[in-house]
Amino acid sequence: MNLHLHAVARRLGVRHIAALSVAVSAVWCAASAQAADQVVVGLITKTDTNPFFVKMRQGAEAAAQKNGVKLLTAAGKFDGDNANQVTAIENMLTAGAKAILITPSDTKAIVPSIKKARAAGAIVIALDTPTEPQDATDALFATDNFKAGVLIGEYAKAAMAGKPAKIATLDLAPGISVGVLRHNGFLKGFGVKEGDASIVCSQDTRGDQAKGQTAMENCLQKSPDINLVYTINEPAAAGAWRALKAAGKEKSVMIVSVDGGCDGVRNVQAGAIAATSQQYPLKMAELGVNAGVEYAKTGKKPSGYHDTGVTLITDKPMSGVDSKDSKFGLENCWGNK
Repeated sequence: MNLHLHAVARRLGVRHIAALSVAVSAVWCAASAQAADQVVVGLITKTDTNPFFVKMRQGAEAAAQKNGVKLLTAAGKFDGDNANQVTAIENMLTAGAKAILITPSDTKAIVPSIKKARAAGAIVIALDTPTEPQDATDALFATDNFKAGVLIGEYAKAAMAGKPAKIATLDLAPGISVGVLRHNGFLKGFGVKEGDASIVCSQDTRGDQAKGQTAMENCLQKSPDINLVYTINEPAAAGAWRALKAAGKEKSVMIVSVDGGCDGVRNVQAGAIAATSQQYPLKMAELGVNAGVEYAKTGKKPSGYHDTGVTLITDKPMSGVDSKDSKFGLENCWGNK
């Protein structure tokens, strides 16, 4: 090849490199613009270990993928960890979240951070647990926790068949709305009021199995003739059953609970829990993400309370109390199937 042809080749190479650079820059800019335009939704749960919140995150991830949005997730280190939830809200706002879904650990202490997020232009949706006040968030997607309590209260009343009740309530913790609603619903369903003589012991468990066992042991020491136990959730119920079994009372004491996780439903199947009210965390998250996407794209804000359903699960149905069996419960449960 002569010198003239070498020069032409070099010039063509430069042109091709320049054209390629322009093309790459155009693709990079388009990708950057697309990333900048992508809707960002945040999910903050109480913890990332409880199967209930694991299922909630799965529901949010599926809905985010379906809608083509970016999902940011965070969680407290333990149930009641408000500080890490506050930090998560701040981080998500910085990352451009247009909607933040949260299961508040401290229903009152989180409110100032929620107000700041809403003032910054994001919507905030509570999942599972309402804030105090409830209208601190734009909307609430949750189980009707009061109804969940009413259902197991009505069941327990029917199952006792007129036998005098000696009730232990294994609760959550003071001032947390979900615990208060379930507790009060149970009393309403059973037909007694707070302070009634039939309530012989009340202990807080934070919904923890080990604490549930300790609480039940304490109650048995105080009132050995307990014959009915209400528990805030199924881990607390499992702890209560262990304490009852150790005392040789597991067959003479009825336990009712709330959640509908797979382990809990299996305990219904095994007879450790007489009945439980099943809730649906995946649905809460799915509806929450969809509402966040709609707001980001149209400006339409969700509002008010959205009931995500509750079903009484028992293998010993009672006349006049609607229920489904453990087979239905296992088909719709969350956690380790």
